[in-house]
Amino acid sequence: MSDIQPIRKVLIANRGEIAVRIIRTCRELNIETVAVFSEADRTALHVRMADEAFPIGAAPSSESYLVADRILEVARTSGADAVHPGYGFLSENSSFARSCAEAGIRFIGPPPETIDAMGDKTAARALMQEAGVPMAPGTVDAIKDRAEAAVLAEDIGYPVLIKAAAGGGGKGMRIVEHADEFTSAIEAASREAASAFGDGRVFIEKYIDQPRHIEFQILADAHGNTVHLFERECSIQRRHQKVIEEAPSSVLTDDVREEMGAAAIKAAESCGYVGAGTVEFLLDKDMNYYFMEMNTRLQVEHPVTEGITGIDLVEMQIRVAEGNKLPFSQDDLSMRGHAIECRIYAEDPLNNFMPSPGKLLLHDPPSGFGVRLDSGVKQGDEISLYYDPMISKLTTWGATRTDAIARMKRALTEYEIAGVPTTISFCRFVMEHEAFTSGNFSTHFVKNHFQPEQLEESDEETERIIAIAAALYADSHHPEAKSNSNGSISEFSAWRRNRMAAE
Repeated sequence: MSDIQPIRKVLIANRGEIAVRIIRTCRELNIETVAVFSEADRTALHVRMADEAFPIGAAPSSESYLVADRILEVARTSGADAVHPGYGFLSENSSFARSCAEAGIRFIGPPPETIDAMGDKTAARALMQEAGVPMAPGTVDAIKDRAEAAVLAEDIGYPVLIKAAAGGGGKGMRIVEHADEFTSAIEAASREAASAFGDGRVFIEKYIDQPRHIEFQILADAHGNTVHLFERECSIQRRHQKVIEEAPSSVLTDDVREEMGAAAIKAAESCGYVGAGTVEFLLDKDMNYYFMEMNTRLQVEHPVTEGITGIDLVEMQIRVAEGNKLPFSQDDLSMRGHAIECRIYAEDPLNNFMPSPGKLLLHDPPSGFGVRLDSGVKQGDEISLYYDPMISKLTTWGATRTDAIARMKRALTEYEIAGVPTTISFCRFVMEHEAFTSGNFSTHFVKNHFQPEQLEESDEETERIIAIAAALYADSHHPEAKSNSNGSISEFSAWRRNRMAAE
């Protein structure tokens, strides 16, 4: 009797672009989809695309997308036999994964025990130490005695990094340059960690100067097969969060790539990993690499890996969850070309990248050869203040890194959005900066190279476009507005004509 149990209906416990992304793969696999939505997302794109959709609560995620019991009730009601958590929300919640299993519903992700092991950063460091995966000098366990920790920090040598044991995303993290700052930094990091994650434990590791953030995509099945799908460079960040990623890295040699890939596989095997996951490393200027953390879910930036391998990672997640073996070995895998992803956020790069929610009066994305857009919104939709302000992920592919950069510059120039400030101008700035094009950059790119006033020269044009788009949006929603044969308002053509007239 076969152990393969085909998945027939997937509930997507998420929203936005990742929900849309999962729906598309499920549709290709002839799998039915169930969407869930908060009051703020009642007319969202993922709701319109899914085969079925169910309300789960008020706009705040704490009253909807994070309410596991409500989502499981929808899974039972709809007859879903699997849940895909996407990223964020409940994707790394081991209790939710256990509850799915107890309800007889497959969780498309790793086992709950693996989520627990890798979700606690100190437990993960202990596992990596045992597996022989390189780590930056520091504490394996959480700090218990601050006096002892201060002595250890002196031994490691300043600067040191204080990090939350239970979280990520820059929360509960402090760089300590001098001994007299250590105690206050520990207290501040612990308070922030407790507030963000309900767990104030922190640990110490050596601060790596001018590091690069390199992560390896892992796939593992339940039959003992684990492979890596090469690396992603994620060093262009703001507020310790990624905004531009690429694959492969511009600095890794074949030998270092092979070493890091083998270390990533060791890390996955040490915790009994099954599914798609990511092992993250810091790389110093001397090409030494150190384990940072493992994300037990699909990453936001997975399209660049798909771009250079041709492998649909969501499909692989589903196939593994069905009980299938991976259809390839490490020797079967190779990289083709180069891919770059720019995250397009409703953020103001002139104001420290502050989120700027609002209505998308115009959303005209680029297209053409080698251009991919992942988005959960359409023109006229609202970028909600309740959730991450991502508008889309723009990915370009080229035969070489130079080709991929040139294609991204072209795509960013074509991308037209009005109604909210965006990170498009910042992404263009990065693509044109010598530090990026030369490959000579680190996670401190924004700190070292970006000055907001460098973007201000484009403000007048942006304001003019927004004013035209806003007027046209209002006109198109007038009772006498004309529509195309398919019933949609031809705002774009009118906007183009008005723009050309203004020029």
